[in-house]
Amino acid sequence: VDEALPKVLSFLDDARMHNLSEVRVIHGMGSGKLRNAIHDMLKTQKYVKSYTYAPSSLGGSGATIVKLK
Repeated sequence: VDEALPKVLSFLDDARMHNLSEVRVIHGMGSGKLRNAIHDMLKTQKYVKSYTYAPSSLGGSGATIVKLK
């Protein structure tokens, strides 16, 4: 988790710089620690419009679709 969160933030910053409106963060299923940490972090980002689990064809609960403002 400690290594992943800064990388996810950097990925989101890059997405914003490229004017993307939606990205997919793949965190895997595992124990859920990483998924929960990413979701907690997304709640605090003012440029995140919404986020939800990906459809099963794109990873299901092992990935999160993030919509950016």
